[in-house]
Amino acid sequence: MKRSQLGLVLMLALLSWVSFVGIHTILPVWAQSPAPSEQIAPESGTGYQAQPLTRADSFMVAAANPYAVDAGYKILRAGGSAIDAAIATQIVLNLVEPQSSGIGGGAFLLYFDAAAAELTAYDGRETAPQLATSDLFLEANGQPLDFFDAVVGGRSVGVPGVVKLLETVHQHHGNLAWAELFEPAIQLAEDGFIVSPRLATLIALDQDRLRRYPTTQAYFFHADGEPLQAGDRLQNPELAQTLRLIAEQGSAGFYQGAVAADLVAAVQGVSDNPGLLSLDDLANYEAKVRDPVCIPYRRYQVCGMGPPSSGGLTIGQILGMLNHFDLATLGSTSAQAWHLIGEASRLAFADRGVYMADADFVDVPVAGLLDRDYLRDRARLIDPQGPALETVSAGTPPEAQSFGSGTALELPSTSHLSIVDSEGNAVSMTSSIENVFGSRVMVRGFLLNNQLTDFAFEPIADGLPVANRVESGKRPRSSMAPTIVLDGNDDLYLVVGSPGGSRIIGYVAKTLIAHLDWGLDIQAAIDLPHRVNRFGTYDLEQDTIAAAEATELEALGYTVSVRDLNSGLHGIVVTPNGLEGGADPRREGIVRGD
Repeated sequence: MKRSQLGLVLMLALLSWVSFVGIHTILPVWAQSPAPSEQIAPESGTGYQAQPLTRADSFMVAAANPYAVDAGYKILRAGGSAIDAAIATQIVLNLVEPQSSGIGGGAFLLYFDAAAAELTAYDGRETAPQLATSDLFLEANGQPLDFFDAVVGGRSVGVPGVVKLLETVHQHHGNLAWAELFEPAIQLAEDGFIVSPRLATLIALDQDRLRRYPTTQAYFFHADGEPLQAGDRLQNPELAQTLRLIAEQGSAGFYQGAVAADLVAAVQGVSDNPGLLSLDDLANYEAKVRDPVCIPYRRYQVCGMGPPSSGGLTIGQILGMLNHFDLATLGSTSAQAWHLIGEASRLAFADRGVYMADADFVDVPVAGLLDRDYLRDRARLIDPQGPALETVSAGTPPEAQSFGSGTALELPSTSHLSIVDSEGNAVSMTSSIENVFGSRVMVRGFLLNNQLTDFAFEPIADGLPVANRVESGKRPRSSMAPTIVLDGNDDLYLVVGSPGGSRIIGYVAKTLIAHLDWGLDIQAAIDLPHRVNRFGTYDLEQDTIAAAEATELEALGYTVSVRDLNSGLHGIVVTPNGLEGGADPRREGIVRGD
């Protein structure tokens, strides 16, 4: 199927699903309240059908699938907190988009407590097994494995963190009973859900790998061997049973007992690529409370996840450098503006490759990377008029140690949800099993992650240890970037995040700039065509107005790649007149609120 055909199919399905879940009334564009600066019309020329801005008075949920949004919405209507709704939403996402996230994976969650005016970061990232060593992804000759040779099978599976994370945040901030939050997913798993065009297409594209194991073969294909099709009804009674155990026993129903035993057996029993996960690894897993990382940008505080995620730090660095340029005057169609954004991103990614990893194992210079003087000096490397820097290398932030530059191939299969409840509490949560369909190992109705391949395969570079090398019990570096923006009074202003591999950072940064600098409402900011530069090549979103900018950017010295850039942004803005929400038209997500 061609990409243009796939886009049309996905949009037709999205429109039918919107009708199915009974979405709220949407105000016309002229009735929308202005964004923080003077409202500017969004760009035309996108390759997808833009959605109208969604508004609500009391609460709102934006997530990647209508079934999941419906579950979160009903929890909020029943008096549930933002955390309650996030749990219900995530568990349904596990069922209806298993290729992206679920209880076999990990997540990062930012929570804003309105009553306490406090922001907390929760880390549910996977950990490497106790027996893992730095040569986990090396051949016998010392050369790194090919990516998919490492991914498919048990070797790449880290200790899943989602269940423990959800239990932890529920204990701190839940209103409704834990078991009640699993009921929507259990019922839907038993009754069956309609396979979406996106899921069907991804099954078809990955069918050779999915056929390698009997469990995935049986679940994602018909008895005659044909892959599931869009519109098929799919039931998952095994997942329903697993969720019942977790609902009744809490996280012990996952990390101990029969589910844990089956999980370990599945990982270790893959004959062609077994893993190292043990029962002790599961029993000892802990979700951690972290400090968020925040940086001032214009008149706001932009806050995200710190290590082991690189998302908050790298976005913070990008914005910290851009604080020294007047993007608002340049506007969203200016090649000069995108030149500035691209150069700041390249400089931040250079630091990311050297310094960012699990801070429980590596001395990450968090304060130094966000130091105002350091970012000013980095910004001075950028020529506002061009050309692009020929080479970009990591800087030397204050109190930084020396590491080798390590790379890890992060492919996009992740999900994001944004929620604000009627009390003003908010959740920004990004969750993942890493690659599409993760390790392709399925147990008890859910897929297991391949997050260990987010480590650098080679532990030494340029004679120095790589910060993001594999180590026992370590959490691999991530690009997930759940983000919460506070206004000048430290009140909640914006909740946003996205899937997309390492391009998550560019997607979220673009959306923040589009809203905070260029005055686009949150839906228009999400719709804005992507331009992403991580390592020198400027990726421009195909079939959009961005693709027409290739010549201008090439004249500035960039290599340009026009390609599909399939984000999954979901955002909510708090305004004096209520909540405004946006969902990414590039995927199946929607927004719903009252």
